Amino acid sequence: MNYLAHAYLSFGNDRVLVGNMISDFVKGKKKFDYPPVVQNGIMLHRMIDAFTDAHPATKEAAKVFKPVVGTYGGAFVDVVYDHFLANDATEFPGNRLEIFARNTYIALTGYSNLMPEKFQSILPYMVSQNWLLNYKYKNGIYNSFNGIFHRAKYLEKNDNAMQCFNDNYDLLSKYYYEFFPQLKSFAFAQYSKFADE
Repeated sequence: MNYLAHAYLSFGNDRVLVGNMISDFVKGKKKFDYPPVVQNGIMLHRMIDAFTDAHPATKEAAKVFKPVVGTYGGAFVDVVYDHFLANDATEFPGNRLEIFARNTYIALTGYSNLMPEKFQSILPYMVSQNWLLNYKYKNGIYNSFNGIFHRAKYLEKNDNAMQCFNDNYDLLSKYYYEFFPQLKSFAFAQYSKFADE
């Protein structure tokens, strides 16, 4: 999953949110440099990713992108899932996504001193460009896809991934709805274990 889902699946706990968002920037034993609740967020992020990657719907969705991006299909699916989450009226009715995004930025900014330098450098762009809200729109997905191309070592930038997304929009939406309710239940179960500790 991408930033929106990881933020949303922090269940309103700001320190879990911080861990969930910085997890990809924290390697090995570095996680023990953080307070226990932030460590829980780091672990929750990794469990969410493992669940997502192993889910049959995700594997089928990745096949949609494989002809144009090869083994990077899963990274594109993560972004696509955030698009459908942003447009999921069950999870974000009315203007709730806008409110959620604003509150997330406030929380993250308040804990920026805890964050790895690389994430600290990303956060101002996330806020000023309103990444969480812009997952809702196809232009935001296009920008996120370009970010994958920029970071990928063995993938040349092209517009075929966006065309693939548009051509298979309904199918990818179906995979999201097969997958996300199960992920949410799984993530909440893991989060609840942390809360009981």
